[in-house]
Amino acid sequence: MKKIILIASLFISFITLGQKKQTIDTVFIKTSALCGDCKERIESALNFQKGVKYAELNLETKIATCVYKPSKVSLNELRLSLVRVGYDADDMKADPEAVKLLPKCCQPGGH
Repeated sequence: MKKIILIASLFISFITLGQKKQTIDTVFIKTSALCGDCKERIESALNFQKGVKYAELNLETKIATCVYKPSKVSLNELRLSLVRVGYDADDMKADPEAVKLLPKCCQPGGH
């Protein structure tokens, strides 16, 4: 009986050693969003990124809050996903070609 308990406890120890605790982080990214369409586009770009648990844009502050796993995606990759769809992300400027593809109301000076 003692051998069974010992073997079971060793087995459980190996299982828990193999499980890594995933670190979750939250970042705040300043964007160049202008309207509700921008909000949808930015939230989609972030929420469909691998490793992102949750992303939401506050249109009043133009700040996107993103909860993500740094082991799956980097902050730079999150910023790049916004730049590629036509929005500034902190100090990274939007891709000019992507900005041209945005609806006029979403382009700087378009309102």
